[in-house]
Amino acid sequence: MITKTIIVQNRAGIHARPASLIVEMANKFQSSIMIEKAGISINARSIMGVMTMAAGYQTELLITAEGSDEAEAIAAFEQLFATKFEED
Repeated sequence: MITKTIIVQNRAGIHARPASLIVEMANKFQSSIMIEKAGISINARSIMGVMTMAAGYQTELLITAEGSDEAEAIAAFEQLFATKFEED
């Protein structure tokens, strides 16, 4: 299991489009991927869970991946968040 803290860097936060990109990314991996905010964990494959997380600009999230491709999954999520979902 690998855990990484990531900060939401795009000004609009995680709304519908970034949420769909997160779910799409999570579905590329076999590993279980969870996103935690303020002690509440949601499955990264759940579009409703990701959207209702209400993660705004500068929100700190904990990404956890567990499985055969966990390192690749964490690296992909780091890149996705670093590019600000190509919005800014």
